[in-house]
Amino acid sequence: MNADTQSVTRILRDTLARRLTILGSTGSIGLSTLDVVAHARAQHGDDVLPLEALTAQSNVAALAAQAKKFRPRIAVIGDERRYDELRQALSGTSIEIAAGNGAILEAAARPSEVVMVAIVGAAALEPALAAVRRGATIALANKECVVAAGDVFRAALERSRAIVIPVDSEHNAAFQVLDFAQAHAVERVTLTASGGPFRQWTRERMETATPGQAVAHPNWSMGAKISVDSATLMNKGLELIEAHYLFALGAEKLGVIVHPQSIVHCLVSYSDGSTLAHLSSPDMRTPIAHALAWPRRIASPSNRLDFSLVKQLSFEEPDKDRFPCLALAEDCLRAGGTTPTILNAANEVAVGAFLEGRIGFLDIARVIEQTLASHHNAGHERAANLDEVLAIDADARDTADTLCRRMAA
Repeated sequence: MNADTQSVTRILRDTLARRLTILGSTGSIGLSTLDVVAHARAQHGDDVLPLEALTAQSNVAALAAQAKKFRPRIAVIGDERRYDELRQALSGTSIEIAAGNGAILEAAARPSEVVMVAIVGAAALEPALAAVRRGATIALANKECVVAAGDVFRAALERSRAIVIPVDSEHNAAFQVLDFAQAHAVERVTLTASGGPFRQWTRERMETATPGQAVAHPNWSMGAKISVDSATLMNKGLELIEAHYLFALGAEKLGVIVHPQSIVHCLVSYSDGSTLAHLSSPDMRTPIAHALAWPRRIASPSNRLDFSLVKQLSFEEPDKDRFPCLALAEDCLRAGGTTPTILNAANEVAVGAFLEGRIGFLDIARVIEQTLASHHNAGHERAANLDEVLAIDADARDTADTLCRRMAA
């Protein structure tokens, strides 16, 4: 083995020795993360990418099965009522058991080099901040916590040694293509959107869309909430706000283009006329592997892009009349303050009500718009700390819930 080979082997060994925590291990991102871990272990041995903690909210059976296979030091269930069930499922193992939201926060604060934040929605905010404060590398698969508390999140990052590696395919693509040393030369960052399952539907047809139809994404395998966000294009609006905070880019430098094939994930245009694009198959295991190994690269079990099978790459402008959620998010990006907090809270409540069959698909945008209007004055103020963010979030959720109940009546 020559010196170069030894150096590469040592770097790979050090990368794979990082201890990993997965917050939200039973969701779609958590499952894909463990798939990447399993692939690495099959190649390099069962001791690579050792797990510090796995957490889930209520799926005891899946969490217990994961814990038995991947052997974390601790397994945490968010629902305290399921503690005994988890304890019995893991009896006879040496794995620590804990339950409750406080235990999830403690899991995020435990010593691991990398924390995968895969919890859905604003519930990820406090655990993510706990990991940020101790200086971990944050593999961020949750956009809502940045949207809901962008200023607070950025301030926490600046006070810590933490590094955020985005896992959303579009933001991970931007992270790889952006030349941060020449930020002044970036003219525009364009995030791509598949258009979702209703890309060619009329508003009249969308009025009767069912939850089952909304979650049937044409390209990606995702959880129910993010799938509905993709169907409304709110997902892309939230991603614009996230990109603003993650990459310190103004609204004028951010845009969205619909790309039905989901092969090009981001385009970055520079002042010299160059536009650089990131391409890969629509498989979340690709950005996950990148985030786990950064600044190195490890093998991923993700599908490879075969250009002989790519018949076309097409692009079109998003239709904000049919998909008003994108326009609402863009307005909040420009307004700043806590309007993104209100937007995110109202969206989470409205999507939940839609998935439960209490409101219609187009009602999601109506609930968000009316919630923003109700909190217009408060939205222009910046939140000074996490408590203020949580208070504004709670107020917006109450408003949105009231609107949902009225629509359902």
